[in-house]
Order: sequence, then structure tokens, then C-alpha cells
Amino acid sequence: MSEPSYRVWAMPGLPEVRPGDDLAKLIAATEPGLVDGDVLLVTSKIVSKAEGRIVEASDREAAIDAETVRVVARRGVLRIVENRLGLVMAAAGVDASNTPAGTVLLLPLDPDASARAIRVGLRDALGVDVGIVITDTAGRPWRTGLTDVAIGAAGVQVLDDLRGGTDAHGNPLSATVVATADELAAAGDLVKGKTGGLPVAVVRGLPHLVTEAPAGARSMVRSAADDMFRTGTSEAVREAVTLRRTVREFTDEPVDPGTVRRAVAAAVTAPAPHHTTPWRFVLLESAESRTRLLDAMRDAWIADLRGDGFSEESIAKRVRRGDVLRKAPYLVVPCLVTDGSHTYRDDRRNAAEREMFVVAAGAGVQNFLVALAGERLGSAWVSSTMFCREVVREALDLPPDWDPMGAVAVGHAAAPPRERAGRNEGDFIAVR
Repeated sequence: MSEPSYRVWAMPGLPEVRPGDDLAKLIAATEPGLVDGDVLLVTSKIVSKAEGRIVEASDREAAIDAETVRVVARRGVLRIVENRLGLVMAAAGVDASNTPAGTVLLLPLDPDASARAIRVGLRDALGVDVGIVITDTAGRPWRTGLTDVAIGAAGVQVLDDLRGGTDAHGNPLSATVVATADELAAAGDLVKGKTGGLPVAVVRGLPHLVTEAPAGARSMVRSAADDMFRTGTSEAVREAVTLRRTVREFTDEPVDPGTVRRAVAAAVTAPAPHHTTPWRFVLLESAESRTRLLDAMRDAWIADLRGDGFSEESIAKRVRRGDVLRKAPYLVVPCLVTDGSHTYRDDRRNAAEREMFVVAAGAGVQNFLVALAGERLGSAWVSSTMFCREVVREALDLPPDWDPMGAVAVGHAAAPPRERAGRNEGDFIAVR
């Protein structure tokens, strides 16, 4: 009995594919020598080109938006999304490589239907019964590197369900479903490569995988009910909280304003008294606005220090140490507004009322800092604007009822923060 084996090779001779081309006829014209039971692995890019899925798009992000059903994860400009096919992948599968400048390639509208058309076309042209797998490149959670996966299939057993059987030792198999089509796609990628101009590969020696089963690659998409990692989890939140560390040295890399706005969106979900919205975030995105504010604050601080009797040498040292805000490429000034607060007859209750709003502002800023950390941005919340609120209002042209609650320096950390001494939560808990 011969040992199980198969061969895989890239198919040469395929011309540049253009919109309207019949892929089955192009493949048949190369005289590929196909036999019954072969499996063809076809790169989705040429399917998209043949089907005219080339669109004018000077803004790739807009094309990604149009193909996105759900954002699964985001870090900076990178988005992992669910696209219209139910596939979870980077950039919704929108590809700007190997296509004319100013255009992008979208994935086929129905890759399973595309695979069926190629299979029927090859049967008509060459009289062979072959399987077709349409492939695309994807990353994987918990694993570094890319591989090809099946996004469309016809005439191929896409999943091999071994549940209910036993292994070589007689142990029952209760969870083993082999992603056969993905394994074929990855095997083809080894010979097609990413830059070799060989978009089709052939696997020979696995005829048992060629079948008339109706299931295509769409059946490999995990359902929402079975997806344990579909939404954010408490573990993800805890990771972001752990990452939230004060950063005082930043690189020159600019900060994406959209990232900061997403962090503000997280900030304003904080609890607040009386159904109010006591937060305002002033985003200092221009160097001119940052310099104007920081110069005015520095002058006010120096005047205060002189009034407190500090020497000029001591004042200079303190000002240098307080330069963390100048080193950041982006500043945010969170402000407190007390619209909706209650007024009472005694000062004790009025003081408590204001404290409620201050606590809400702090909760909003904490949300903001955690959200920045989740985006891998460093931050430092510095209290200095609270000591010169009138100066800040004038420098930033703020309404008189906006109380600055410090300033947040935002940027990419120049180095990992130093390890923080562990804290025992029991030291901060009283149980009654």
C-alpha cells in the first residue's frame, strides 16, 4: 500500500486578467493538463479583476467603510472588520496592490458562485471534473504572519467533520472539524507566492476531496452564536487599564486625530449626576494653539512661584520639570461644566454637589486615558491648568463656565514605561 501523498505546483502561462475575461477559458488555454480529481487554487485577485471589481478610490479608507459590516478591532489606522461576505479580516479585504494607481480591488461579490462558474467552464472546455478553491490572504488571532484561506469553493469538501469517530488509540473525537479548504489554500500559497505572478496552483493526489457537495466556503464562516470572541470582553478592558501608564517622553510620530475622538467617545460614557453631560474636551491639534496655551501658563506659573518666594534657579528647575506638555505632539484639555447642578440653601450641600460633578469629570478622563491606552497611545494627565483657569480660558477662548481639569499629553511613547510596583488590592479595601 503506497504512502498518502499529493503534489502541488503553480500553473504558468496565465496572461494579465482584465475585466470581462472568462477565467475558465484563460486557464484552459494554457493547456494545463488537468485530470479528474485535481483541485485548482485560484487567487481572488484575478477573480475580482475578471468580474470588474476594480473601483476608483483615491481614499482607500472610504472603500473599506463601504465594504464593512462591523468593526471587530481597531488599532491606529489598522482595522479588523467583518465584510459583506461575513469574513473577518484586515481592511475588509480591500486591496490596493497590483492595481492601477487611484484604484482598489474589492473581493468578489459571491466567491462561491465564482468558483462554480470556473468549475463548470473547465468541465465544458476540457471535460474534466475538478474542484475549485478561491483564496485570499488573511491574518489569524494569536498567530504571527499571513496565510491563504478559502473564501470561495465549488466541488470541494471544505470541512471534514470527524466528530463521532475515534483516534488511533480509540479515543472519541468530539470537537475535530478539519478546515480542508483552508489547508488546500495554504498549500497553494507555498508555490504561488505573493509576488511571483502565478495566481493559480494545482493540487493532485487528493481526489477524495473533489465532491458534488453543495457547501461552499461560506459555510466555513463561524456563526455569531458560536463565536466566543465576537465582541469585546472584560479581559480586553483590563488589558487597556493595565496599559494605562503615565508617559513623559514621546516620539515625533503624529497622533491620529480620529483616535483621540474615539477616546472622547469612550470618555463621555462615564456616569454623571442628574443625567447631565459635564464633560468637554478641547483638542489642541495645531502647534500654534499648544504654544499659545503653554506660554501663557508658563508665565502665570512663574509669577505664582515668584509670589511664593522661590528663587530664580528653583523656578527654572520647576519649569523644566513641567515641560512634559511641550514634549507631546498632541494636547487635550478636559473641562468640567456644571449645567444641571442643583443649588441648595447651605454651603455644605452645594460643596457636595460640586464634588459629584468633579468625580464625574474624573471618571470621564479615566475612560479617556484607558481608551488611548487601548489604541497604544501614551498619555500623561497633568493638573497644571487647574491652577490658572482664567489664563487657560483666555488662551483657548473658552466659555466662562468651562473649568479646565488639567491637561492630557498624548503621543507615542518613546520607550516602554518603567515597571510599576505591584499593588495589593486588599490594602485598599474595607469590608463591613
